[in-house]
Parts: sequence; structure tokens; C-alpha cells
Amino acid sequence: MTSQPRDPPQFYLTSPTACPYLPGKEERKVFTHIVGRRGRDLNEILTQGGFRRSQTIAYRPACETCRACISVRVVVDDFEPSGNLHRVLKHNRDLIGTAIQNRPSSEQYSLFRRYLDARHKDGGMADMSVLDYAMMVEDSHVDTCIVEYRRRGIDSGITGRGEGELIAMGLTDVMSDGLSMVYSFYDPDLTDRSLGTFMILDHIRRARAMGLPYLYLGYWVDGSPKMGYKARFRPQERLMPNGWVRVD
Repeated sequence: MTSQPRDPPQFYLTSPTACPYLPGKEERKVFTHIVGRRGRDLNEILTQGGFRRSQTIAYRPACETCRACISVRVVVDDFEPSGNLHRVLKHNRDLIGTAIQNRPSSEQYSLFRRYLDARHKDGGMADMSVLDYAMMVEDSHVDTCIVEYRRRGIDSGITGRGEGELIAMGLTDVMSDGLSMVYSFYDPDLTDRSLGTFMILDHIRRARAMGLPYLYLGYWVDGSPKMGYKARFRPQERLMPNGWVRVD
């Protein structure tokens, strides 16, 4: 069980802004800083309480009139992919994910930029510079890694690594009870591969291999096309007012 931090964190509340998920709604967030030696323990406590990490900030929705954002985590040992998810795995069997240190590269930023321009050009991250990207990857006081996905090559059977150009990437926190997918992106020209879904499936496999019970996916927002896909990965637990509730 994660120990409580010695000094309680200070929490702050943002001003209302337009909700990016539900039209006509406003969002507010409560946030705190995750820094120093207690960063790892604090991040685990907050993640288990429904917070998400972005660099050295942990945040969660604090909207006055809406409770649509619900934290979800996949129950790794009981998860079995459906027929459609099996097809996603089969379609991407030529890809290999390699976990490396959370260090940014120009190749990563190039793919990140292409992904944003194609999929989220009007989003809050659209103007991120190469320095902003480097901070997103490196600025962490918790156990964080990168999983890079490349095609299987001639020497992959020996090295265990993919070869060639970067196809997709996930920024992932490693916790005592699971993996938490902080952010992921992929080649926007390969939409037929369902790479976002594939990365979740691969992270479920990774968590199982590491003996970790959960994969944290962030917020599921009922009624939002952007977030609806997270409901596909069951059994999962959803954080409700009375705690984590299993949904099969």
C-alpha cells in the first residue's frame, strides 16, 4: 500500500474555460505540484484518487455542474480482447514496442508535430514547440518511460527491437499497481492500423508481464466521441463517489 506523504500538498483551482469534450459546458480543474523526493508516492496516491499527471502537475476535473469525466483503469488479468481487438493486434503484429528512458528526440517531435497537425490542429497542444515537447517528456519526478513502436526488422529476432522509422510512441508512468498512459501519438497516415487502440492493448500486455494489476487510461467522458473508445476495454474499474467500481 502506498504510504501517505509527510507534508500534504497544496491544491489550487483554475478559472472556468470551455470544455473540450462536451459542447456548451465549462470545465474547471483542481491541481497540485508533483516535485521532489515525495513525487512518486504523491503521484500514486493522486492517480488512485482520479488525478492525471502532466509534467510536474497533477490535476482532475472540478466542474460545478457536471460529473461526466470518470477515471477508468483496465483490470489487466481479467482482460480478454474481443474479435475486433484481436484484429487490431493481428494487423499490427509487424510492430515492436521498445521501452526506453524518457528522453526526447527530433524524430519523436517530428512525428508528434505531424500527429497534432493532422488530428488536433485546433487543440490546446497545437502550438507546442520542440522545447515544450522536451519538457512534456523529461519534466517528471516519477518513474516514466517512453515506448517507441517500429516495424519488425531483419535483426529484431536477436535484438528484440523494431527497426526503421518511428511509427508510434507512448509516454507512460510506471507505478506500484499499474501503468498509466500519460500521452500517446502515432503516424496519422496509418489510420487503418488503429494505432491508438493497439498501443492500449500492448500496454495491457506489458502491465500483465510486469505483474501489475491495472492500466490507467485517464478519463472516460460519456457522450464525448473523443473519449468513448475507452469504454471498450473491459473489465475495467471506474472511479465513482463511493470508490472504484468494476464494469464488465
